[in-house]
Amino acid sequence: MADMGTQARRSAIYLLDQVLGEGRLLAECLSAGALDRLAPEDRARAQRLALETLRGLERADRLLKKHLQKAPPLHVRNALRLGTVELCQGAAAHGVVNSMVEIVGRSRRHGRLKGLVNAVLRKVAADGPEAWEKLRVPRLPGWLRGPLVQAWGPEAVAGMERAHFAGAPLDLTVKPDAEKPEGEELPTGTVRLYEAGQVSALPGFAEGNWWVQDAAATLPVKVLAPQPGERILDLCAAPGGKTMQLAAAGAKVTALDISETRMARVRENLYRTGLSAELIVGDALEHEGQYDAILLDAPCSATGTIRRHPDLPQAKDGSEFGALIELQARMLAHACGLLKPGGRMVYCTCSLLPDEGEVQVEEALDMFPDIAADRDALALPGVEPGWITEEGGLRLRPDYWSDRGGMDGFYIACLRKAA
Repeated sequence: MADMGTQARRSAIYLLDQVLGEGRLLAECLSAGALDRLAPEDRARAQRLALETLRGLERADRLLKKHLQKAPPLHVRNALRLGTVELCQGAAAHGVVNSMVEIVGRSRRHGRLKGLVNAVLRKVAADGPEAWEKLRVPRLPGWLRGPLVQAWGPEAVAGMERAHFAGAPLDLTVKPDAEKPEGEELPTGTVRLYEAGQVSALPGFAEGNWWVQDAAATLPVKVLAPQPGERILDLCAAPGGKTMQLAAAGAKVTALDISETRMARVRENLYRTGLSAELIVGDALEHEGQYDAILLDAPCSATGTIRRHPDLPQAKDGSEFGALIELQARMLAHACGLLKPGGRMVYCTCSLLPDEGEVQVEEALDMFPDIAADRDALALPGVEPGWITEEGGLRLRPDYWSDRGGMDGFYIACLRKAA
């Protein structure tokens, strides 16, 4: 009889094939309906297995190398990787091995390799979790590790890699008047849950008391300090965490995003939390108007979110980052023109690359003499003085708060326009 988890495992291997073979991000696969046919618990399990395998990919490959004379086709290799990660995390060997043999055996192209899968995974099971624990923390691929070491030094990058490997706890932003769920309250006000389970089953979800948002991702709005009644533009608003923060503060929010699909998520989130904003699907570079304040969470490499998205360094190679950096500069320049005199803008990216953060703001300050960095806006509860950068921005990294489960990498700067 097939193991109960076979369906979830088969789907997890499909996701790995897409990321490691086609260079697709997991989010793309999921929004295209890759797991829609699965029961909710199988869907959650397939995602979790794919994420854990991507986090432990380097270790899995090192353990498998001992038992393979040559690399098998990608689909079979991904089945072996997934099996190895499960075995090394203490899953029952017979269930994992039988499941992987069945999955590969049913493949028209690779069925003949089911004997290899059986033999190799039995050897991995015999090695035990001890062999896994002896291996180093998986490293970022060279194309990303090199620039990060150059920017932050080898020690900081090793700390980031530890944070990436550990994964991320669940962070919640609670509405100002709502009851806080049980969890650790971080110095910045976020509530962090270390053992969360299914998000929609948590107390307060259905009532719209809170939303999921990494602690670092809450700080751009806190730096902007929205006031009741202010006209505020949220550029590149999806998935809507920052839009909800702005709306909860009583601002008149215009939320703009180029993607109709992503904007649907903003609409859903606002409906669940009972908050309101004007939603516009459109191009940020074509938007017109005058605003008291602007939040520009610019499209970026997302290299600060690898704790949650370990597929990113595997699916990408950095080749598209140049175009993103150019787009950020154009958006920043356009947003400056939408600010009223005396207005303020927060520019932020969930990137670890200075070219997408510190360098962009340095260049904007040189280019626009009527714009100045507001350092005072960064003096928030929980923000440490060492996080403030030379040009007057705020640099957050995954290795910060390492004893608490880290945070996403972010760059944030508050720019004020002369009155």
